[in-house]
Amino acid sequence: MSVYEQLKNAAQPDWDAYIQHAFVRGLGDGTLAPECFAHYLQQDYLFLLQFSRAWGLAVYKSRTLEQMRYAQQGINAMLDTEIGLHVQYCADWGISEAELARLPEAAATVAYTRYVLDSGLAGDLADLHAALTPCIVGYAEVARWLMDQPFTRREGNPYRAWIEMYASGEYQAVAAAEIRLLDALCADLPARRLDELAQTFHTATRMEVAFWQMGLDLSA
Repeated sequence: MSVYEQLKNAAQPDWDAYIQHAFVRGLGDGTLAPECFAHYLQQDYLFLLQFSRAWGLAVYKSRTLEQMRYAQQGINAMLDTEIGLHVQYCADWGISEAELARLPEAAATVAYTRYVLDSGLAGDLADLHAALTPCIVGYAEVARWLMDQPFTRREGNPYRAWIEMYASGEYQAVAAAEIRLLDALCADLPARRLDELAQTFHTATRMEVAFWQMGLDLSA
């Protein structure tokens, strides 16, 4: 069993609450209120900005050139591609880049992103990735889960593009690479250390649940 699977199992039942959240189900059957999705998109833009900082921290925390290059790929993907695509996607939903720049961070956004950064600052690269993995790999699992559900609607679903983006082979490969890195970072670690990483992973998972709920509640 991979380290990722061990950490995921230790995070139950919160992991299932994350993957199968009501927000996710609303994406699948297309019933999620558009204003809830728009609120999520706005906060996810702010999340991506902080995620970019986390990848910068990953470079600093790296001990090998290979690890540095992996983190650099994360930074490049965020700053050169992902954020730009997200801005365009927000524009498709009627949210301008100027509006995104003026947004205040919701409490759930602050709590989650600063927790990730704090985990990396206080610990090592394994701690940082234990906090990052629920997002990176979790979204791949969310998309796969939705694709397998009989209630998921494709035709006429306004969220189809979102689901297919994370279900794509390209994003699934990103998730698989993150699992491999986490396994490499945690190889031969004592049980006590794995328990610490499991706690970090579990907390980040609960933060993901809160992030979905923020979207549903339109909370600030």
